[in-house]
Amino acid sequence: MKPENNIILSVTGLGYVGLPLALEFAKQFKVIGFDINESRVALMKQGIDPSNELGAEAFANTNIIFTSDSEVAREANFHIIGVPTDIDKNKVPNLNPLLSASKSIGKILKKGDTVVYESTVYPGCTEEDCVPVLEKHSGLKAGIDFDFGYSPERIVPGDKVKTVTKILKIVSGNSSEALEKIAAVYGSIIEAGLHHAPTIKVAEAAKVIENTQRDINISLMNELAIIFDKMNIDTQAVIEAAGTKWNFHKYQPGLVGGHCISVDPFYLMHKAKKIGIDPQVIAAGRRVNDFIPTFIAKKVVQTLIEQDKNPGKSRVLVMGITFKEEVSDIRNSKVIDLIKELKDYSVAVDVIDPNANPLELKEHYNVSLQPNPIGKYDSIVLAVGHKTYRNMTPSDFEKLSNGPVYLYDIKGVLNKKDFKNYWRL
Repeated sequence: MKPENNIILSVTGLGYVGLPLALEFAKQFKVIGFDINESRVALMKQGIDPSNELGAEAFANTNIIFTSDSEVAREANFHIIGVPTDIDKNKVPNLNPLLSASKSIGKILKKGDTVVYESTVYPGCTEEDCVPVLEKHSGLKAGIDFDFGYSPERIVPGDKVKTVTKILKIVSGNSSEALEKIAAVYGSIIEAGLHHAPTIKVAEAAKVIENTQRDINISLMNELAIIFDKMNIDTQAVIEAAGTKWNFHKYQPGLVGGHCISVDPFYLMHKAKKIGIDPQVIAAGRRVNDFIPTFIAKKVVQTLIEQDKNPGKSRVLVMGITFKEEVSDIRNSKVIDLIKELKDYSVAVDVIDPNANPLELKEHYNVSLQPNPIGKYDSIVLAVGHKTYRNMTPSDFEKLSNGPVYLYDIKGVLNKKDFKNYWRL
């Protein structure tokens, strides 16, 4: 089924999810890209991706208007909302951005329009939390005056191969007719194909368990890493050996941060508790993964003490602070937690990262980013496996070290045999 000829799209939220999606749609339709961040909008008007994920070529030959005025989106009749969904300091879902975006779209919603949500939420959120906001501010009736659906984002930041059009997309709608319309629009750009979910709740649940499953599997590896470290066994060697069996899943231990894996399980846990279920496995996985920065910091400090060094007079270099390699995104980076833990031991910490924005880092976490290492360090923590760090030689680390190199390779990206004092998860 082909999309209707009169489709004009609006995309609300132009971050890692919304911008690449908007630009792909803008090759087929007229698109209005809306974001409340005026400075980001100003950059996009110049053909610059504020997230540093897309090059200037992604903006070429597109029919798109960037705006921070939601009224401009009134012209559109197919609205996509892809704003971030995070958690508050108590690890409770923060729906404020999502509800605020729903309010903005509700104010300009017309009869015959369609609204599709892409933000990760718990099952039921679209119909129970978002749609009532659309109805309230539009004066229209959902399912009668306008259609709605849910199509969870599957963007992979930093991946230049599995881009938005090359990842299979789940689509759902409030009726079979709405689903056909939504599928036709998404099908016009998604090369990998579509999966038609039978209900919106199924689509929401599918998304939230994708990252919950990864979180639990990684938490198992992290717990094993803690156990094997106590036994002086190399966890990576264990994984390599176990991986020779055909049905072994080779998950890796590590810092579990970012805006998905470390957040989404809390959405599912929140909903489970509301319906009277205590999600013990999911909660246990989160506890283990949240403990890893503390575990690593203790390991670093313990080794300093074993060298007869006073942690309060020691210097540690942390290499990398983004939540994963080759991205500039610092949201929910667990390296931040690691730095805080080290500083709690009065360790002097310098942080470098070729991709992170120093102004954002200072504003959001009050952490200073050094352009280059300064002097010599008692320990070096390679926290993020950026390519520039993976290409470093043992002599490069020797030049940074105060005496013998003590290297903590959190991602396990370097060759263990090249270093005498080497530790990895």
